[in-house]
Amino acid sequence: AGYLNIIYPNKIQIVGAEELAWLDSLDSRQRWEMVEKIMGFAPTALIVTKDQAVPADLRDAANESGTPVWVSSQRGHELLTYLQYHLARMLARRVTLHGVLMEVYSIGVLIAGESGSGKSELALELITRGHRLVADDAPEFIQIAPDVIDGTCPEMLQDLLEVRGLGILNVREMFGQTAVKQSKYLRLVVHLDLLPREQPIEQSGLERIYGANSYREILDTKIPQTTIPVAPGRNLAVLVEAAVRNHVLKTKGIDPAQTFLDRQAHQMRRQAPW
Repeated sequence: AGYLNIIYPNKIQIVGAEELAWLDSLDSRQRWEMVEKIMGFAPTALIVTKDQAVPADLRDAANESGTPVWVSSQRGHELLTYLQYHLARMLARRVTLHGVLMEVYSIGVLIAGESGSGKSELALELITRGHRLVADDAPEFIQIAPDVIDGTCPEMLQDLLEVRGLGILNVREMFGQTAVKQSKYLRLVVHLDLLPREQPIEQSGLERIYGANSYREILDTKIPQTTIPVAPGRNLAVLVEAAVRNHVLKTKGIDPAQTFLDRQAHQMRRQAPW
């Protein structure tokens, strides 16, 4: 009846006005059998909604079985939505990764790379360009859906960014409330590839066309990854912005590399002698 599932019992049983009215409609023997049946499923808890009084027989049966009974001011559907959202996040798989999580053009971007590759300096440059910091150094990621990874910042590190030579900066105090964000879905990884000094950037022909694109598996979810070589004179902030814009275009079915190859093939067919 309503949220009270007897056939497929839930570990947390929600008892609302409809469920209590249904229990009241039963005769004393049927009511006793139903209360015993509910407790026989060994629920983790019973929650009575809308601040309703807990029936004495239900309270006594819960005391005998050691089942907690809570009373909520929320309606049944509101409470169910609240529990589903928060329990899913509390029990979700999670992992902490090294890097800086940013919101760039409304896209969640993890800036990764080995120590000393300039991740924090790049994040600071992006913040000055109007983008937002989520977490520095150790962002936490949880899987809230099969293909959705949500990134957050540990409480101890919130609003903080560590930059070599400057120490720890409070981004919220320096740049304002809009410079930070509490959480963001991860959509793209930008990996900074720190090249040895004086080593030229070497790329194959396909890499020059398609870019150094791959996937990084995080919590069994494949996240697109773009690798950017780090070398003197390269404007990494502009490159990251371009990588994000290009990623957005690809999600809309626009692939500049494929467009170039199609044009090349068309031109070759036009010039073919046969």
